[in-house]
Amino acid sequence: MQLIDVIKSDKLSLSFEVFPPKTETGFESVKHATEEIAKLKPAFMSVTYGAGGGTSRYTLNIAKNIKELYGVPTLAHLTCVSSTKETVRQKIEDIRAAGIRNIMALRGDIPAEKEQEDRSTWAYRYAVELVRELREVDADFCIGAACYPEIHPESSDQKEDILHLKEKVDAGVSFLTTQMVFDNNLLYNFLYKIREAGITVPVIPGIMPITNANQVERAIKLSGSFMPQRFKSLVDKFGKDPAAMKQAGIAYATDQMIDLYANGITNVHVYSMNKPDVAEKIQANLSDILGK
Repeated sequence: MQLIDVIKSDKLSLSFEVFPPKTETGFESVKHATEEIAKLKPAFMSVTYGAGGGTSRYTLNIAKNIKELYGVPTLAHLTCVSSTKETVRQKIEDIRAAGIRNIMALRGDIPAEKEQEDRSTWAYRYAVELVRELREVDADFCIGAACYPEIHPESSDQKEDILHLKEKVDAGVSFLTTQMVFDNNLLYNFLYKIREAGITVPVIPGIMPITNANQVERAIKLSGSFMPQRFKSLVDKFGKDPAAMKQAGIAYATDQMIDLYANGITNVHVYSMNKPDVAEKIQANLSDILGK
């Protein structure tokens, strides 16, 4: 199934993101966690891809397992930074052979050992080049891409960022998923600006439930996300009580999602971090809204 058919539906939906293990020893525990999330029957599940392709085999195994055992549509991530054309082509063929038609095309984080290299010699420097490659290989792929409501860390300003985003969409992107957002008003402002710039593909907001205080610093480092005072107060109050912080973090994320649905957003993506209990609680909180 192509995800664009799910995303364009008027029915409200919820999807979850999971990540593969870094080593083979962790595969079974991660596989079990992803299966528990798959049992919730989300609209789809997104499986991430390690920096430099280090977990690519596990990404494909997890995505294929979810799809075949539970019938949940899967979105396999694929990164291209510093990779050769041959390597990327082989990964694409592996994805096709697994029967997966939905790919999240990402540049990926630049490995520390390659930060000082001359990037002009790389086969791929930007995600748009991977999007073009995917379209060349198979015109029927449903291709997703990332967007930054608060500006990509490497862009000089939001106007430049949106111009690059449009270039990516024009190359063949079917839908966009945002980096984690903690303030819905920033998202609404971003949506207005990209629509004004002629970007019309569906945009799925990415929401991350912060269930322990240590996640806050990592979330800011990963995406540069703005943390509203309301959220900072929540962490100050409950951050030292793990159970209370978990409950408050899930409640905050749920409240964001309710606001999104109430304002015409039909699809929401949850960065669930391989936590079936968090995914289950969020879906239960929204059960009547989603009709589950």
